[in-house]
Amino acid sequence: MTLQHRLPPRATTLPAAERGQPADRPVGRIPVTGVRPAVDAGDFPARSVVREDITFSATVFREGHDAVSATLVVTGPDGHREHVPMTCVNPGLDLWTAQTSADRPGRWSFRVEGWSDPYGTWSHDVAIKVAADVDTELMLEEGARLLERAATELRLDHDARDVLVDAARGLRDSAQPPQQRLAAGLSDDVRCVLDHQPLRELVSPSPTYPWLVERERALTGAWYEIFPRSEGAHRDPETGDWVSGTFRTAMRRLPAIAQMGFDVVYLTPVHPIGEVNRKGPNNTLDAGPKDPGSPYAIGSKDGGHDALHPDLGDWDDFDAFVAESERLGLEVALDLALQCAPDHPWVSEHPEWFTTRADGSIAYAENPPKKYQDIYPLNFDNDPEGIYAEVRRVVQVWIDHGVKIFRVDNPHTKPVEFWQWLISDVAASHPEVIWLAEAFTKPAMMHTLAKVGFQQSYTYYAWRNEAEELQEYCEDLAGDTAAYMRPSFWPTTHDILTPYMQFGGPTAWRLRAALAATLVPTYGIYAGYELMENVARPGAEEQIDNEKYEYKDRHWPDFEPGGPRYDESLAPYLTTLNRIRREHPALHWLRNLHFHTIDDDAMLAFSKRRTLADGTDDVVIVIATTDPHSTRDSWVHLDMEALGLEPGERFTAHDLITDTPWQWGEHNWVRLGRDSEPVHIVHVRRS
Repeated sequence: MTLQHRLPPRATTLPAAERGQPADRPVGRIPVTGVRPAVDAGDFPARSVVREDITFSATVFREGHDAVSATLVVTGPDGHREHVPMTCVNPGLDLWTAQTSADRPGRWSFRVEGWSDPYGTWSHDVAIKVAADVDTELMLEEGARLLERAATELRLDHDARDVLVDAARGLRDSAQPPQQRLAAGLSDDVRCVLDHQPLRELVSPSPTYPWLVERERALTGAWYEIFPRSEGAHRDPETGDWVSGTFRTAMRRLPAIAQMGFDVVYLTPVHPIGEVNRKGPNNTLDAGPKDPGSPYAIGSKDGGHDALHPDLGDWDDFDAFVAESERLGLEVALDLALQCAPDHPWVSEHPEWFTTRADGSIAYAENPPKKYQDIYPLNFDNDPEGIYAEVRRVVQVWIDHGVKIFRVDNPHTKPVEFWQWLISDVAASHPEVIWLAEAFTKPAMMHTLAKVGFQQSYTYYAWRNEAEELQEYCEDLAGDTAAYMRPSFWPTTHDILTPYMQFGGPTAWRLRAALAATLVPTYGIYAGYELMENVARPGAEEQIDNEKYEYKDRHWPDFEPGGPRYDESLAPYLTTLNRIRREHPALHWLRNLHFHTIDDDAMLAFSKRRTLADGTDDVVIVIATTDPHSTRDSWVHLDMEALGLEPGERFTAHDLITDTPWQWGEHNWVRLGRDSEPVHIVHVRRS
């Protein structure tokens, strides 16, 4: 039986607010403060995925010297409660922690209960007093009564109750010397019973905090982006005109994507493309009659966000693409770009959904100096109910056709409250749906989008290239932020080609993929990454002849095994990275990221460790250069405790990239760079 404590009534009868003082939350008889992970004091849920270990913590203390303890109380979606003992990890500073995981998705909750530990208080005091022969009989009798009380009040099985009753009898056995009587009350058996089912007094709960548990793909996955119209696109041998790829021709690319080990195939928009103000090659304003335009200029006479571009095929073709993806173990992610071409049906049917300028024209999208004359942004303030309902309907269309993941284009340009409503409404009937925010914007917006529902977010990874800034950035992402925001690392996208990638050569492309694949659980590449497409449009950090505005035939057979350019492809390297990720569950988590010391400031060393169901540890160490232009060597100094090893212990370091074993210890010399491998991915095996 749990003993609850009730606060006595306050002497002052007026509420605090009426006395001109803030209305504070009662602190509790046993103060419990600083509960984590609590996102914005519980305004938003902390997040994890199924079977992901989470560390919960709180500061728990009390007045005086009596023993105090803490329990984590976790409540599952079905209301079942589990009590998890907490441990004080820094005696004297009162920080209590417990680690646990959820075995199924759903809306969970948790709280921390602080409580007075009468057995802990007695066992501490009695050992001192009996040794000094002070109040010996009194202390032994108090212990006997305490154990009898525990045997009566706690819900114990017969054997556990007998342990306590026998111990109480031993404490009262005056025929035995005091130390032997004391040993009965402090026996391992007694401690085991009371550790499992403690006698708790003055139980003081913290507030209850929300905890959202989602499926594993919300945290872990390898994405591969394609423009469906390019997969199978070719020039007509007679006319020289481009022939668009289709869902059926794109299906032919799926086996190669799956064989490389990717989990998600991400499609840029597949809707009809506007003809008014259509963009030509490299974002020019003079599109020719055969130019396909940008798939982000959504909508034409052929339909809008709920329609397919006729060149790609019909719904049977799309459904076949989704089915083939699923057969190969791939999930389909679709770009959700809430913007319209000037000839989108919404423009004529709902002109109030857009911003009308003083001259009567509708404002097109701008991000100075960039101008998007082919795109009208939605104005959510004019008719929010109408826009909300229509977008929800559109999203359902794609869910009904097998799409479980949405990559949202520029969500930071739409109201946050809209996303909170949309994601929540979808989750009510389709909790498996995952949302990725493409929001390269201010941290406050990125963080808030994550808090209100986006499971994943693009990040600044493409622009974090130095070792020091990468470590600082990733430590932040894997720290408190990980309670609600899950980063997705992309070395390049169809919009981003940084100078680092333009001029770093093959070494840059290998190391940036390897770091993205190991620093965080979710990463992605844009088709053509394996071909190291590195030529930028002059004056821009994006590829020349950008696929957003034209077809691209990459001649994939040339780069496949047996093809004349197979040796030029990074596909085997990406395959190795994804195989390593699949074989090593430690890489599936974010919060287990730990950095080690390396002497060269252009190199990076980190590890991930995870205890598996069989009790063994999966430990991976990654050491990388961030300098793609030279070969560097350095000493790396490993934190052995973080690896689950003893100081001075030797172990087998198996490089998973080269399949080479070494004998390593706490201090190791490494050589990495363009003349060898830029990254070691090492599996730790105890010798």
